[in-house]
Amino acid sequence: MSKATRTDPQPSAPHGADSHDLIRVLGARENNLKDVSIEIPKRRLTVFTGVSGSGKSSLVFNTIAAESQRLINETYSAFVQGFMPTLARPEVDVLEGLTTAIIVDQQRMGADPRSTVGTATDANAMLRILFSRLGTPHIGPPSAYAFNVPSVRASGAITVERGNKKAVKATFNRTGGMCPRCEGRGTVSDLDLTQLYDDSKSLNEGAITIPGYGSDGWNMRLYKESGFVDPDKPIRKYTKKELQDFLHHEPTRMKIAGINMTYEGLIPRVQKSMLSKDKEAMQPHIRAFVDRAVAFTTCPECDGTRLSEGARASKIKRISIADACALQISDLADWVRGLHEPSVAPLLTALQHTLDSFVEIGLGYLALDRPAGTLSGGEAQRVKMIRHLGSSLTDVTYVFDEPTAGLHPHDIQRMNELLLRLRDKGNTVLVVEHKPETIAIADHVVDLGPGAGTGGGSVCFEGTVEGLRAADTITGRHFDDRATVKESPREPTGTLEIRGASANNLRDVDVDVPLGVLVVVTGVAGSGKSSLVHGSIPAGEGVVSVDQSPIRGSRRSNPATYTGLLDPIRKAFAKVNGVKPALFSANSEGACPTCNGAGVIYTDLAMMAGVASPCEDCEGKRFQASVLEYHLGGRDISEVLAMSVDEAEEFFGAGEAATPAAQRILTRLSDVGLGYLTLGQPLTTLSGGERQRLKLATHMADKGGVYVLDEPTTGLHLADVEQLLALLDRLVDSGKSVIVVEHHQAVMAHADWIIDLGPGAGHDGGRLVFEGTPADLVAARSTLTGEHLAAYVGA
Repeated sequence: MSKATRTDPQPSAPHGADSHDLIRVLGARENNLKDVSIEIPKRRLTVFTGVSGSGKSSLVFNTIAAESQRLINETYSAFVQGFMPTLARPEVDVLEGLTTAIIVDQQRMGADPRSTVGTATDANAMLRILFSRLGTPHIGPPSAYAFNVPSVRASGAITVERGNKKAVKATFNRTGGMCPRCEGRGTVSDLDLTQLYDDSKSLNEGAITIPGYGSDGWNMRLYKESGFVDPDKPIRKYTKKELQDFLHHEPTRMKIAGINMTYEGLIPRVQKSMLSKDKEAMQPHIRAFVDRAVAFTTCPECDGTRLSEGARASKIKRISIADACALQISDLADWVRGLHEPSVAPLLTALQHTLDSFVEIGLGYLALDRPAGTLSGGEAQRVKMIRHLGSSLTDVTYVFDEPTAGLHPHDIQRMNELLLRLRDKGNTVLVVEHKPETIAIADHVVDLGPGAGTGGGSVCFEGTVEGLRAADTITGRHFDDRATVKESPREPTGTLEIRGASANNLRDVDVDVPLGVLVVVTGVAGSGKSSLVHGSIPAGEGVVSVDQSPIRGSRRSNPATYTGLLDPIRKAFAKVNGVKPALFSANSEGACPTCNGAGVIYTDLAMMAGVASPCEDCEGKRFQASVLEYHLGGRDISEVLAMSVDEAEEFFGAGEAATPAAQRILTRLSDVGLGYLTLGQPLTTLSGGERQRLKLATHMADKGGVYVLDEPTTGLHLADVEQLLALLDRLVDSGKSVIVVEHHQAVMAHADWIIDLGPGAGHDGGRLVFEGTPADLVAARSTLTGEHLAAYVGA
């Protein structure tokens, strides 16, 4: 019997391919990691914990996930790689056993007005196919129902040579569903011309009031020296032709002041340079101008549905695609369930599954036409998850960044089930998380710390959840911490009356918000909390609103520039040394000429990954050598930027370097728990929780009597939440009113007054279900929040 056909039982030696059950990390040094070496089990749920800034994201996102993405990109041809983002290899000695990583993070989804919940998932595409098959009257292919596709009709001559024959005439038609008036945006913008210029003045007198159009700038010279208008004549005296040339002239190349430039009317110029950009990315003074000058109104032609008349007229069972997208997703799922059409049965099954995933993940209260840019970070992350729930991939590494952000305790249970389901399909699930309810379901826990920033970056504990409870680490000690309900809440000093609030899903809510105390607005995700707080208490006179919108900052921005701390520091250096402040800015005169003040040189290696290497001339200090010869209190400017907030607070507090203006900002940064950040650390390296608190620190200086905070505990460790509560108490004790939209039970328990919305989400919410003290809520247990809070405080 030949060896090849032998069938007697073999000793069951493990197959070599089954021995790769670990992801091994050796010597990780990204950001603040200190030579971290760990082994993470595959096909298990591993949770990474630790205080904010301890290095969790550096290990999970910037090391493991980043290297996995880089290796996948390298499998493409050099040609394709040229079009992909270039990723540098992370600072780590060995990474073994990686699998394909799918990152589901909290980055907000694109703020493009044509991006909606439906287009970001496959739901909209499936609905379009459904309507193109079943809709009556039939108006065309799926593109005829797409608000991103314009209708095009073209005819022209083309020459086709077949032997001696020539055919010449051809027409081309494409039916799209885009509303021709608003171009699929749902809103039309009107410019208020009185905000663009003062018509009683001439150009030479500074008539144009747009930011960046100062009297001696190029923008102004373009109009003054174009020859189209008289620069000494008041605008109201222009002839019809002059006004047309000034406001609406089409782009024309011409020589102005000896330089070839493009002249165009003021209105198209402003629309291109300011109105076509994402408003959130603008500098504050330009954003304020856009708010003043532009009025957005619902498109009168499509009534905000973004769709052409034909697409709105085609219906299935008296429902058009615009109606379907406006329905709450849980209702849309029921409507699709009622459609029985054998010709599109597979499509209906797939659409049903996608819509049910929305409901299951706790997003059934959204509608498909909701603009993607208006979703909170937690909602955006859950929308991205939907794509992966039905995926047939296994043996993939899923990386989640606080998937419970923005979730009520009632919804966290659902999220836990989804994470376990992904794991049970045979995937490795890595989760960065602070909530004890989610840490509790982990198969393996990695606790980083012991502190934050330079005080963190080491592995303090690795093992099971039970082991973590017994471990002497910050997370272990605080794991079973439970806040207690206040015995005697503060007495309000007044009330803020909200009457008939009806934004989004609110049902004419009347509520009196007590002032001078800590008020927490709570309720399940989608119950109308943000609509009530932001819709009825607009930021403005006396109200400081700190929302969840991300901080925009380049690699050059750092805590010192963002908080305005650098101004008093530059002035102090300039005063002591008798030179001008601009020398002490790495973005201005003092910048190292080799790296332009970036501190690193970015080398583009064409087809390979680009490399960032420290600048050899300034050794990463970002300043010219001559600038570093100027000292303040024995330190040069680069040494000051390398200090942590706590060190700098001491340095600027006394002696020659005493600078009260800098001291005030540093104290605020320290108050919000950012004492470990270095002043010159690029904003791009901060975690979500750190950015949120940096924003809070900057707003604490605003002159306001009412502070409105939207989930300030996002990204905060249990230990940091205590510090945040102490900060909120200090704000209230100093005479401020603090209103917090929050799900964290420790914050609810600490409140003086609770406003609970619900009972459900979407159209099942929007009502006031409880208002009173936390103690009354626990005693009544009349709402979902009450039940969870009672369980939390052990009542």
